[in-house]
Formats: sequence, structure tokens, C-alpha cells
Amino acid sequence: MEIIKIGMADLGIAFPPDRLRTTGLGSCVGVVLFDETKKIAGMAHVMLPDSSLGKTADLNIGKYADTAIPKLIADMEAAGAFTRNIIAKLAGGAQMFAFMSGNDTMRIGPRNVEACKEMLHSARIRIVAEDTGGNCGRTIEMDATTGILQIRTVNQGIKEV
Repeated sequence: MEIIKIGMADLGIAFPPDRLRTTGLGSCVGVVLFDETKKIAGMAHVMLPDSSLGKTADLNIGKYADTAIPKLIADMEAAGAFTRNIIAKLAGGAQMFAFMSGNDTMRIGPRNVEACKEMLHSARIRIVAEDTGGNCGRTIEMDATTGILQIRTVNQGIKEV
């Protein structure tokens, strides 16, 4: 068994018996997709909601919800998954800092979660589990054999969904 590390603004897929892991989910969202019939798992570490926020010509597809999720779905389909069989689980999207102003640009975590949900909805992928929000960082690990997502939250222990 190999643990495939997914970095910030990165994505990847895994097959049994391997696992996918990402760390440092604060306001970022870990989007995990799983085709239970084909046993293909995918994970994206989404940093920002929308690629229009990019300021350079070099677009990092894994960084944004509107580009990472379609790319992850396409990679899984290329590996043999069927979109109709894919389910999703989300973790992260915390509001890591308290701000006094109601400025929407400071709500990166909640905006990331909303953008990921919109992209999954438009792809007709059902979200079956979610551990989002709060103000603590998370590390997640997905088992490509079982589809179980293990979520480690700072000061709150481990849970599985």
C-alpha cells in the first residue's frame, strides 16, 4: 500500500490498496471523489473558489474549484470511472481568522465550500459526507479500497465518513 500525497493546489487519483492524503486544510477544501464499483478514488486540494481570481497567465488547474473538480472528474473517467457512480465527500473550508468587517473576500473557507458544492452539483455528483467550516485545520486520508475518508482535526481527534 502506498500513500499518495496531494499537495496544496494539487489533485490525483488512486487505486486499491493505495490511499490519498492531504494536509493543511484550513480555508482550503479537500474534495474526495469515489467510484465504488470501479474502486477509483480521487482527491483535490482546492485553495480558491474561482479561477478568475488568478493573477498570472500560468493557471494552476488544481488551485481553483471551477477548474480542479472538472479535471479530477476527467482524470477519473480516463482511468475507467463512470460519473454516474461517483460520490463526493468534502472536508475543510474553515474560517481560520476572525474578521470584524463583513467583507466577503475574507470568507475564503465558506466561499470555497460553496464553490465546490456548485461544481459537484453541476456535474450531478452527490455529496454523501461533509466535515466543513469551523476554525480548525484538518488532514484527510482516503482509502481507495473502501472509500472511507479519515479526517483528523486539530484538537478534535479523528473521525471517519
